[in-house]
Amino acid sequence: MLRKIIFWLIWIGFVTYAVIFAPPDRPDTLDLIKNLLFGQWQGINPLIIALFNIMGILPMIYSCILFIDGRGQKIPAWLFTAASSAVGAFAVIPYLALRDKNPQFIGRKNAFLKLLDSRITGVFLTISTLILVFFGLTQGNWHDFVQEWQTSRFINVMSLDFCMLCLLFPTLLPDDMTRRNMKFSLLFWSIAIIPLFGALFYLSVRKTLQEVDGNVISGREVSNTV
Repeated sequence: MLRKIIFWLIWIGFVTYAVIFAPPDRPDTLDLIKNLLFGQWQGINPLIIALFNIMGILPMIYSCILFIDGRGQKIPAWLFTAASSAVGAFAVIPYLALRDKNPQFIGRKNAFLKLLDSRITGVFLTISTLILVFFGLTQGNWHDFVQEWQTSRFINVMSLDFCMLCLLFPTLLPDDMTRRNMKFSLLFWSIAIIPLFGALFYLSVRKTLQEVDGNVISGREVSNTV
């Protein structure tokens, strides 16, 4: 219960900041979003381009956990994951607050879950992120980015959203690691909790999720009861 309360407090604080304390909207915000979406990047700071596209990768990173975690939840994980593509942590945090501990995967993986469970997907996301980070850091203008962060609600909240998603990802690891029979070594955790790249590292090296027949589990439960 305490965990759920903490997540709701984080969400309320995040929403309050975005609505009340973040810098005001600018008249050119919609045009900026449209240009970022359609690849019309001329004149846009590469740091903003990189951040915007990484914010598209982060929901994919979460999908590799949430769709599997959602198999044993009362709430539909796909709904929150789909919403996170548009509003990021504003959708992910409520899922973290509503979900129950789920250290076991029961059933079969369909083609979609197999794709999300694949290490190849993790490697692909890692390479894509590295390209974006390299592009942003080598071509971007930090002075301009700081000014944009101070004067644009969109850039300001998107930056905070990025930080939130990076910091909250490790909260999903204990259950996912248990589902995969992975050991909780100090070295592994030290790497896995590194913002953004720790999540990508985890997706690239984690053990494959083993399918468990629900009938077998039920049979064991009956046997133990008897």
